[in-house]
Amino acid sequence: MQRKHNKQLVPLAKQLRKEMTKEERHLWYDFLRTHPIRFSRQKVLGKYIVDFYSADARLVIELDGSQHYEAEEIQKDKERTTFLEDYGLTIIRIPNNEVSRNFRGVCEYIDTAVRQSLSQLR
Repeated sequence: MQRKHNKQLVPLAKQLRKEMTKEERHLWYDFLRTHPIRFSRQKVLGKYIVDFYSADARLVIELDGSQHYEAEEIQKDKERTTFLEDYGLTIIRIPNNEVSRNFRGVCEYIDTAVRQSLSQLR
């Protein structure tokens, strides 16, 4: 993978941490921040900034707003996923509206993904 800290993206990542969407804030403050496995938010990985990242679980969580379902964005997301998967990371995508409508289910899904990823790494 390219250097973990692409210095050109660090200022943008800091800005994105300050300006999280309501769904990102909800997931971060009400679940991921206190998860037993450490997560980072708005983490620079190579040429991308991912929403949430666990180095221990080698897991990336992306929250997708409606723009991610447009043809051009679908293609960009595929390229991004391929890039990250090539470094052994697992990427899970969660629609923003699921965070709002089914928060408990989202948390259970993430927890299952973390446990599964950790078991594969051992």
